[in-house]
Amino acid sequence: MKLTGTPFLVLSVLLVPLSVVVLMTVWARVRGPRALQTAGRLGLVLFAQATAVLMVFVLVNNANQLYATWGDLLGSDSHVRAVPVPPSADGTAAANGPDQPKVVQQWQAVDDPSVPKDVKETQLKGRLSGVDGEVLVWTPPQYDDPAYQGKTFPVVELLAGFPGSASAWFGSMDVSKQLAPLMKSGQVAPFILVSPRVTLLPGHQDTGCADVPGKVNAETWLWRDVPQLVLDNFRVDPAAAHWAVAGYSAGAHCAVRLAVAHPNRFHAAVAMSGYNDPIGEPDSLTAKDSHLRQVSNPLYLLTHAQTPPDVALYVTGRKGDGLEDAQALQKAAKAPTTVDPVETTGPHLTSTWKPMVPTAFTWLSQHVKA
Repeated sequence: MKLTGTPFLVLSVLLVPLSVVVLMTVWARVRGPRALQTAGRLGLVLFAQATAVLMVFVLVNNANQLYATWGDLLGSDSHVRAVPVPPSADGTAAANGPDQPKVVQQWQAVDDPSVPKDVKETQLKGRLSGVDGEVLVWTPPQYDDPAYQGKTFPVVELLAGFPGSASAWFGSMDVSKQLAPLMKSGQVAPFILVSPRVTLLPGHQDTGCADVPGKVNAETWLWRDVPQLVLDNFRVDPAAAHWAVAGYSAGAHCAVRLAVAHPNRFHAAVAMSGYNDPIGEPDSLTAKDSHLRQVSNPLYLLTHAQTPPDVALYVTGRKGDGLEDAQALQKAAKAPTTVDPVETTGPHLTSTWKPMVPTAFTWLSQHVKA
């Protein structure tokens, strides 16, 4: 049975009253020595409590889409096929290289009832990163309109937090449902939305969206392999002026970092409740290595860039949860870099970030070429 979806949710809900009935029915029937009776009744109480905890976990997981599969939950799945040394990149050159053919993927509907039917999914084998994983794509209403035949569209790559599934932006964040009417009315640019897998390693290890020698090429996966997939399969312009990246929580950290480090791919970034220094994330590989920690900090990248990157950043957070980091980025930014810090309220949850989607994408529409 799948971890997400209606069947397991219904089962978890039904187990709660069933456990209470079992507790009340069996309690007086426990026989044997006093110690055995005590142990048996304690087991009944623990079983009832476990079913309640399970139900709460399933409700929270379905609401925030933290774990997509049992493998993600148990930390048993690895999506790293190999860890090659990524070839150097030059400008916006295609990841495939001049002699590599395009890779046309097979697409299917997402097997998740929380995700709209018009979202497509494919399994991508990253050529440069050695990472394998799912990538979800949604095209705007104009994409299949005959009036836009032959037109290219801007792209926003969407990054979930950690833990988090590729479905989260389309499920708990409702990004496509919120933006479709705004795109039809012209209030928001007709972006192609792309959400790749960000949980790549077993053992609940956060890659920090970094290339970690011998471990994982998460950065190459996100800024080269995934964009190349979009370039090969959809009508998009390869120029960075047409590309952006957005994320929340750990995904917000990654969004700013990728935009600042790779302005030849992303011209703009939206970050919701992120951070600069990964040291506060104990499961992050970048927090455990002094060099990776340094070069993964977008504030360090801004202050040590030979040439300020031509990127625009929209960074939100409340006091103690991202606001100070946003203000530090604004203080460090030099033209042509721009930073718009936005103070918010609310807990560190998708329920806080979901209502920000229309405003954030309105901002993106003003900074990314359509």
